[in-house]
Amino acid sequence: MFTTAWTASPQVPSEGFTPNWSREGFWRQSLRQIVRLTAGGGRLRVRLSNAYGTSPVRVAGATVARTAAGAAVEPGSIRRLTFGGVYDAGIPARGQLLSDAVELAVGAREAVTVTLHFDAVTGPATFHAQAFTAAHRGTGDLLEDATGAGFDAVSESWYFLAAVEVDAGRTDGIALFGDSLTDGFGSTPGSDRRWSDALARRTGRPVINAGIGGNLLLNDSAWYGERGVRRLRRDVLDQPGVDTLVVLLGVNDIGFSETDEQPTYRPAPVLEAAELVAGHREVIRQARGAGLRVAGATLVPFGGSDHWGERAAKVSHELNEWIRCSGEYDAVVDLHRVLADPADPDRLHPAYDFGDHLHPDDAGYEVMAEAVANALQAGQ
Repeated sequence: MFTTAWTASPQVPSEGFTPNWSREGFWRQSLRQIVRLTAGGGRLRVRLSNAYGTSPVRVAGATVARTAAGAAVEPGSIRRLTFGGVYDAGIPARGQLLSDAVELAVGAREAVTVTLHFDAVTGPATFHAQAFTAAHRGTGDLLEDATGAGFDAVSESWYFLAAVEVDAGRTDGIALFGDSLTDGFGSTPGSDRRWSDALARRTGRPVINAGIGGNLLLNDSAWYGERGVRRLRRDVLDQPGVDTLVVLLGVNDIGFSETDEQPTYRPAPVLEAAELVAGHREVIRQARGAGLRVAGATLVPFGGSDHWGERAAKVSHELNEWIRCSGEYDAVVDLHRVLADPADPDRLHPAYDFGDHLHPDDAGYEVMAEAVANALQAGQ
């Protein structure tokens, strides 16, 4: 039985938050991407996504290996991936491609490196904008390059790679569903310090991160992904081995209308708490229909940020009160309480503030993981 041990939610090719290769795509190049798994097993398989491509993408070859340092992999660990028994395959337009299982013993929290070779023009690449870890690109077929010396360009996004599944035989996976707070903005790049990483360490359970920076619960965005109520099935419910969903969404729905610094999301609708409650209820309905236990997380304090204002304060307080008191979630994680500054509960505690008064730092993400672990354990 395969269990999803790592995911990255697909996004439309765009400039994103930082320069990336999504719009130019790839041609006569190899792409090497490093991911840290949250479950182990003796075999694994890789899922590639062309969700936003209008034509098939040819993959001339693919490998997986244990990660060494940088773009290097452990000698002798490289395994060729096949797709339906062959080395080359096409990712269908607006579709996905699942590799055959390959023998490679991996442990929980071990990093693996996936290398893709493209010998034909891919066109714009379905990607995940904020990886907070390096992807490497080089010219030609570098599938067997153990040293990594042929990779001479770096990006902090993931491309085409949507999931890695292992034969863990587990059905107790946790999915975290949210925006940049879940994606890991504010954590130290390259260090795996998101709260999804911390939660996997604390619980020993498979944890998948279905966050997209800037994502909204109720509206689509060219940069920030499809609305939460629409992408839930693809990014969470269709993942094997997941039995628990933790929802942290709504701060961008509330806050984008407060700031002039979001040119990629204009005009930003002005929403009331009742509309966001309806969105949360739809997420709960879909997840319960798939047999998942659903936990709701209150919005973190964001006073003093560019998302804050008189209306944002009112709506966020109302939404948080509904999450805490309605009884509609199976469990509640009060992130607002554990992250708040005692001197001003609408603001992040200074010890947990990345610096923008909205995103936690590494210490804050550890606190979030502890709160989720405790809430899930208490509700068992």
